[in-house]
Amino acid sequence: MVTAPTATAQPIPPWRIGVDVGGTFTDMVLRDQTGGLWVFKAPSVPSDPSQGVMAVLQRAAKSLDMALSDLLGNCALFFHGSTVATNTILEKKGATVGLLTTTGFRDSLEVRRGIRENMWDHRAPFPDVIVPRYLRQPVGGRLDKDGDELEALDLGDVDKAMTLFADEGVEAIAVALLNSYGNPKHEDAVAEHMAGHLADHPADSSWVSLSSRIAPIMGEYERTSTAVINAYIAPKVVGYLRNLDSHLRDNGLARPILLLQSNGGAVSVEQVAERPVNLVLSGPAAGVGALGLYSRCAGSDNLIAMEIGGTSCDVTLMGEGEVSVTDELMIDGYHLATPSVDIHTVGAGGGTIAHADDAGLLHVGPQGAGATPGPACYGLGGEQPTVTDAYMVLGRLRPGPYAGGSVTLDDNLARRAIEEKIAKPLGIAVEEAAAGIIRLLEQNLLHAVEHISIQRGHNPQRFTLVAAGGAGPMHGATVARALGCRQAYVPRQAGAFCALGMLHTDIRQDYLAVHFDNLDTVAEEALQMGFAPLEERAGAALAAEGFNGDAAVVHRELDLRYRGQLWSIRVQLPSGAFDPMAVREAFDADHQRQYGHTQPGGTIEITALRVTARGLIETSDPSVTASAYKAPDPTAVRPVYMDSNHGWQDTPIYAGADLQPGFAEDGPMLVEELTTTVFVGPRDRLIVDNSDNFMIEIDGAGD
Repeated sequence: MVTAPTATAQPIPPWRIGVDVGGTFTDMVLRDQTGGLWVFKAPSVPSDPSQGVMAVLQRAAKSLDMALSDLLGNCALFFHGSTVATNTILEKKGATVGLLTTTGFRDSLEVRRGIRENMWDHRAPFPDVIVPRYLRQPVGGRLDKDGDELEALDLGDVDKAMTLFADEGVEAIAVALLNSYGNPKHEDAVAEHMAGHLADHPADSSWVSLSSRIAPIMGEYERTSTAVINAYIAPKVVGYLRNLDSHLRDNGLARPILLLQSNGGAVSVEQVAERPVNLVLSGPAAGVGALGLYSRCAGSDNLIAMEIGGTSCDVTLMGEGEVSVTDELMIDGYHLATPSVDIHTVGAGGGTIAHADDAGLLHVGPQGAGATPGPACYGLGGEQPTVTDAYMVLGRLRPGPYAGGSVTLDDNLARRAIEEKIAKPLGIAVEEAAAGIIRLLEQNLLHAVEHISIQRGHNPQRFTLVAAGGAGPMHGATVARALGCRQAYVPRQAGAFCALGMLHTDIRQDYLAVHFDNLDTVAEEALQMGFAPLEERAGAALAAEGFNGDAAVVHRELDLRYRGQLWSIRVQLPSGAFDPMAVREAFDADHQRQYGHTQPGGTIEITALRVTARGLIETSDPSVTASAYKAPDPTAVRPVYMDSNHGWQDTPIYAGADLQPGFAEDGPMLVEELTTTVFVGPRDRLIVDNSDNFMIEIDGAGD
């Protein structure tokens, strides 16, 4: 990708801005109409993420020598990814929620499912129930499995519940009535009846979450859990987004901000206000847009992104140009049925804390030092040794300003923390302790990538590993070799991977309706009737965002399974006439990959209809023509620890800005970029490609 040559160069308006709030840094990427990129970072403020957003915008405006109003006034699109929804759940800081449910089912939220995440661990306690039993109020009335009324709705029960909710200070209400996925009329009637009560009630009418709108799926527990979590986070999340949007508009932003959803697409604040639960993977899901960009740059549709920030590592797989989306999401032990990119996250980042236990074993993670106080080498009061401190001890990072001056690294503080907390307790040298931290972290990273590749039926040797995030390029080559990948791809803006991905993200909305039928015998007219209302909603949503004609794309999908199975597989329908045999072939192929077998001639059941609506945002992929030029001299040479086989070696250090397309050199080397440092081992070769990114060829991988 093309990057502006100097921080003082002026971008050409109009431009686009992406801001991603991470656990340690808030990243901002500005891209102008020529393709030039400007990257800025500021420390995140977990207690108030908007402070980090405004801080990075102020830093950008100052660096570009313009007023904040000019920076925002010339912005055509502003994308935002936030951890507010996730942190509200993790920190248990959501609203007081009341739940209305069908008589006899008030305990389904607490009973949960019998299936445990770890089948061998039957002692680990479940998380606390979001809604205590006295706030889970029963409502008379009953629909059967087809949505037909068996018993009339008792609105008197709603009146009693609303009186209780008012007395108990309930701030948000979830409604989850039995079989509402098949017919929402009882839930709609409850919402309409509650409107009169809510005029003088602490719970604003906008904080009512109907399960038939939030998660219209079959599965009482998952649907209820999703509606409850939506109500739990709505006041804080939507309030934060509306306030931020208003503040940015007051400072010159002409258009409403766009939020990254868990499904990898963007949406406006008002469109997502009813379903803020769709934002729980807001930041990491932006990696879908980044993978789409880098698949074109790297010339491969098979990529695995390993995005390592200060707190965690997010792993996403793109196979044949597609990133899988799932409806099964678990956040801190709570089940959510919301369309989400299939991302595997582990606690492994630059700020991950290492410690030695009483038995003399070294552990790395999952706890992290966060933005404050951060790693010991930041000099902000942190005393626990982290992965970043290990980099310092091993010579992979140099002391001094880092990330555009956001922090200043102190190698003496790093050495002291590792020596006192790891080396002395284990009776080993400080360098050996630091090397052990890195080895253990990279083993955790390897398992994380294997989880989303091998365990999903993918051979990682067919993939290029994209090493992203501020810490990813430090480990890309090593993990790629262990996986058998022949190449590791490092974006020039690796440290702002998700923020850049936002600028290559389309508007997206997902709609679902439960529909049971036989694939071989279903009438095409029945499918048309089922898809019609979903497509009508999709078209209206896209039109409300300003997308029509060729810019509005709608795809149909079916959820399919063999008869007798519990789980379904999503299969996209090709355009044109419905062809059951083609759909069967696609289903069988995916079933073979995921489960290792098929049922030739077996009965395939349809369980749901889906519609995915996309508003296509125009973008372009700038490229740089490789040219013959003299390779620059290293800016320095210093001892760097490679691995247990190669030990310490005098290693050339290159400034990333000096390396242009056409550069190709064998390792070892370190490349220092604005937002990251690239580690190239002794057996690897670094190439700067025509997209101005780094391709590392892994010697001997896959043999």
